[in-house]
Amino acid sequence: MSEKTAEFFEKMQEFLPATKESYIESVKEYGEVLETVVIEDIFMPPILKLLSENMESKLLESIFKYFEEIVNCDDSHLINIFSITVLEILGNDKVILETAKQYMGTKTTALQIKADEELGRM
Repeated sequence: MSEKTAEFFEKMQEFLPATKESYIESVKEYGEVLETVVIEDIFMPPILKLLSENMESKLLESIFKYFEEIVNCDDSHLINIFSITVLEILGNDKVILETAKQYMGTKTTALQIKADEELGRM
């Protein structure tokens, strides 16, 4: 795992402290960090809940500002994982996606549209 990917996992646990125990358990269970599993099963459910409630706008703003940093970094592996997990999952629900778009930066939005196109959603 790259340094930037490890930083991503640490930062997500800072944003979502309730995920820390599940993250640790996942690493113990699999003996390693299964990147897509952690993002899809541990980080995305609380993010989707935050978006569906749309009440913690400051936290959502911080998370999506960080997402914009991720998509602008030079770690193609992390950007790819981010695209096939976070962005594809956001596109699974049109209502959630519309809320997420309120917080997305320019490049995050472009990558989300690309993810939807690649899945044949557009």
